[in-house]
Amino acid sequence: FWTSGTLLYVPKGVEVDLPLHSLIAHSKDGVADFGHTLIIVEDEARATLLEETTSADETIAGLHVGCVELIVGKHANLRYVQLQNWNQKTWHFAHQGGNVESQGNLQWTVVGLGSKLSHIHQDINLNGRAATAEVNGVTFTSDRQKISYYTQQHHREQGTHSDLLYKEVLRDESRVIWRGMIKVDPAAQQTDGYQRSDALMLSRDARCDSIPGLEIEADDVRCTHGATTGRVDEEQIFYAQSRGISEKEAMHMIVEGFFQQVYDRIPVEVVRETLSRTVQGKLGIEAMAVV
Repeated sequence: FWTSGTLLYVPKGVEVDLPLHSLIAHSKDGVADFGHTLIIVEDEARATLLEETTSADETIAGLHVGCVELIVGKHANLRYVQLQNWNQKTWHFAHQGGNVESQGNLQWTVVGLGSKLSHIHQDINLNGRAATAEVNGVTFTSDRQKISYYTQQHHREQGTHSDLLYKEVLRDESRVIWRGMIKVDPAAQQTDGYQRSDALMLSRDARCDSIPGLEIEADDVRCTHGATTGRVDEEQIFYAQSRGISEKEAMHMIVEGFFQQVYDRIPVEVVRETLSRTVQGKLGIEAMAVV
């Protein structure tokens, strides 16, 4: 069934200091790609992987159906960044799951920039005591792009911690849907779960729907959620223009500031640089050096 894949296996106790990079690209028109990413980080091991998806040019159409499995052992640490940057003639569907054992740590960053239509189902399972997960999301849509996410933070054991922060910027007639759920099992006492989605609209024709949720079956927990949606403050644009800054440059500063909270949580410098360049491109600004 699978036509492509990425396998990363880190044995027990091995620490990979340098970030690894995996590139998945469509180079032919009409390609259908069924990809499987499997990452296994055994007990007391450590690794960082940036996985990037892209199209060779803007004219080819394609389909990508993907599966991601992340397995983090006891006292292990995995930083995984998925940078989705298909062209706007590609359809993208993915089911992704992360499993974290006792005192393991997973930092998972999902970046959605491309595709015509995209749906991502993301499950985080905290299976062992004191397991932790930090989940980051950056989405920037334009034209008539449509991207939807369903995220679930599943606390299965005592003392687990999860922290999810998604940021979305929309322009033109694009649409984004985020539906999140924190699920706490009866055995998962002393759990700390948090989820938040913030959306910034650059156009009156754009639309974002954010639906957070909680399903709690334990009585000694701290779980909170929230969602905000807003538009660019025209007074900020006017103030910047009065200081000699163009409207596009002012918009870029506002968008970068909006994403900064997530940028600060992303450990891979090349990802931050790529995000900044893509934001500039979607705003019609020529690439500038990242400071």
